[in-house]
Amino acid sequence: MATQETAGKPVEGGDRGSSSSLTGRHRKQKRKNVKLPQQDNLHNLFEQIQHEFENLSTENTKLRREIVYLNEQIPGDGQTSEGEDPTKGALKTKASNSTSQLSQRLRTTCKASTSKIVSSLRSNTMSQGLCQQVKEYVGHRDGIWDLCVSRTHPMILGSASADKTALLWSMETGKCLLRYAGHVGSVNSIKFHPTEQMALTASGDRSAHIWRYMVQLPGPQPPPDVSVSGTDNQTTSAPSEFPTMQVPRVTLSGHLAVVIAADWLVEGRQVVTASWDLSANLYDVETSIVVQTLTGHERKLTHCCAHPTQRLVLTSSEDTSFRMWDFRGPSIQAISVIKGHNDAVNAAVFTAGDVILSASDDQTVKVWDMRNFTVYRKKISTDSGVNRLSVTSNNLLAVPQDNGKVRLFDLTGRRLARLPHSHRLGHRKTVLASAWCEDNQTANLFTASFDRKAIGYLIDIPALTQD
Repeated sequence: MATQETAGKPVEGGDRGSSSSLTGRHRKQKRKNVKLPQQDNLHNLFEQIQHEFENLSTENTKLRREIVYLNEQIPGDGQTSEGEDPTKGALKTKASNSTSQLSQRLRTTCKASTSKIVSSLRSNTMSQGLCQQVKEYVGHRDGIWDLCVSRTHPMILGSASADKTALLWSMETGKCLLRYAGHVGSVNSIKFHPTEQMALTASGDRSAHIWRYMVQLPGPQPPPDVSVSGTDNQTTSAPSEFPTMQVPRVTLSGHLAVVIAADWLVEGRQVVTASWDLSANLYDVETSIVVQTLTGHERKLTHCCAHPTQRLVLTSSEDTSFRMWDFRGPSIQAISVIKGHNDAVNAAVFTAGDVILSASDDQTVKVWDMRNFTVYRKKISTDSGVNRLSVTSNNLLAVPQDNGKVRLFDLTGRRLARLPHSHRLGHRKTVLASAWCEDNQTANLFTASFDRKAIGYLIDIPALTQD
């Protein structure tokens, strides 16, 4: 029997095969005065300015050392000597040129740094008005690996955690409606059935579960005042405060290691699972039988995703590749093996218009055309590893990162906004997943993190996506 391993990514909230606790608790910081949002923005901008000037100083010092060295190789003004090395004149000319180059490079770098700071100011100003944090979903006792929004009414939010549970939430009120505790290992992913009130969860206990739920949404409540609230003064809900269920309708077994992800195929009659045993399984939901085992990846699988309207599946892996499998014909085959990253691929997802997005630890998101995988169409570079991303129907992309930040892009690679991130807003640890719910008026983007909470944001999608 295979032994479960820890995740390839640094683990802060327990590995995906067990439920080890998060390392320590954040101590509350006493503050004499409550800072205003404008103060936080100015603080962030001054940090960027300081960083840019430090870079300028380093560049300046390096070039001046080169000039000093060159000057030491030539005699002083008016000094000549017989048999002088003919290269002295060239060295003097080079020193003079270096001085000129230093001045030019300093002007160019300063101009670029100023443009970057101004661009950041504009982005932060835009983000304030168009991206607002409106809700926190607190109740898990360990890091949250994944989250998903239901496709049927009532529309609810589901979260999967290393604490061995999956929770269902009211998106509007932030109240937990149901806890599923049928797994004996970390719950690594959650997906809702396309038409019925059923959920699919994948776990470190080497299985996937399908379970039915019935929930009743609470009445509307006034939104919290997020301008002065923070993570430290949020209280974690006790498990006894909401209903718990433990018995699945269907148990899907057959993997030899952690099941890291699972998804429903378009009809909801079959599901696909991805495992650390280097394989993916296609199951029949009614019989729980493995219809096909998909092999070929050389390292652990990290994610799987089914096409919303066609019988196509994507599997991602630590082997720096992802594959697209075609289930439309009589035979099942991998029609494409895509190797376009330099590190583990943490997710690959379908979008509108025959486009696929892949996210990697190499700090990039790449845009691919399903009809031609020879070369990626666009590369979006970030400043940290990228995890389970999500995209809207009009191609607004939410990119969750290892550094705790979430950025919004379009498919041309243009950065549209950064979600609020300060000592009291946003996540404090790695953001593992994101999910959109475009029909919800209270919060339409949700993110999950190692910091044990999910956050709901209200994004002005039309304003961000307009030309």
